[in-house]
Amino acid sequence: MAVQNSYAGGGFPVRQGRLNISPSVSYFFADKQWDSHSVKGSFPANGQFSSFGTSLYAEYGLSKRFTLSALMPYAYNTYKDNNGTSRNSGFGDAEVGIRYYLTNIKYKYYFSLQATAIIPMYTNPNMGYNQKGTELRLAFAGSGHLFGKSSYFVLENGVREYFGYESVFQDRYNATYGITLDKKFRELLSVSVGGFYAVSSNKSFSANPNTSKNFAFNQVSVAYGHSFSKKVSMFLTGGTFITGRNTGAGSSLSASLNYHIDTK
Repeated sequence: MAVQNSYAGGGFPVRQGRLNISPSVSYFFADKQWDSHSVKGSFPANGQFSSFGTSLYAEYGLSKRFTLSALMPYAYNTYKDNNGTSRNSGFGDAEVGIRYYLTNIKYKYYFSLQATAIIPMYTNPNMGYNQKGTELRLAFAGSGHLFGKSSYFVLENGVREYFGYESVFQDRYNATYGITLDKKFRELLSVSVGGFYAVSSNKSFSANPNTSKNFAFNQVSVAYGHSFSKKVSMFLTGGTFITGRNTGAGSSLSASLNYHIDTK
C-alpha cells in the first residue's frame, strides 16, 4: 500500500490476445512520521520501518474494449527501535480486475473504467487489513509531442472500499507524464504525482502503512524506462512522500521488467 504500483502504458488499450507480464521488486523506508496534525517528527524510540516487496502483475486483452488484470504481492516488513525488532512477511492483497475502454478521441486519447476485487491472501494482521474489498478506477490517457519528442500522460483516480470491522474507504489518485529521450523510442523518462486518502473509524497511528486505516499522503516519483526490444522493457523508479497525515514519511525505490506475449 505504501508505494503505488505504476506500470507503463496504464490507461492505454492492451491489444486483443496480448498478455502483459510485469514482475517487480521494491524497497520502502521511513524513519520519520507525520502525526494527526501533519506535523513531521521522528518515530518514538528511534524507530525505523522498512519493507522489501515483490509482485507479479499481468494484464490480458480480452477484446478491443475489455482487459483482465491480476496482481499478487509479497512483502517482508521490519520495524525496529530501541526496544527491539519486529519482522513479518507474507502475501498481501491479491487484486483481480476487469477494465472497459469507454471511448477514445482519434485513437490518441482514451477513457477507461476498471472494477477490481481485493482478496486478502494472509491471516497475519501485520500484512494488511485482512478484509475483502472493491475498487472502481477511472483513467484518462493520451499521447502527443513536446519539443519534438513523443510523450504521453495518464490521469487516474480510484475509490476503494474494504468491508468488515472498522472498514476503510480510500481515494487513490495519480498523474503521470512521460517523454521519450531518443528517436528509436527506447529511452523514457516520466514524472508522477499521486497519493492516498483513507478514512476509518479507527484513527490510531501505525508505522506500517499497510495497516494504517485513517491517513493521507502525497508523493512524487521519477521513473526511467529502457526498451531492450519490442517485447521487453525495464523501469526504475524512485519516489518520496512530500506531505502526510498520520503516516510514515518515507521514500521508495523499485524496479520492474515488462514483457508481452501475443497469443493471437
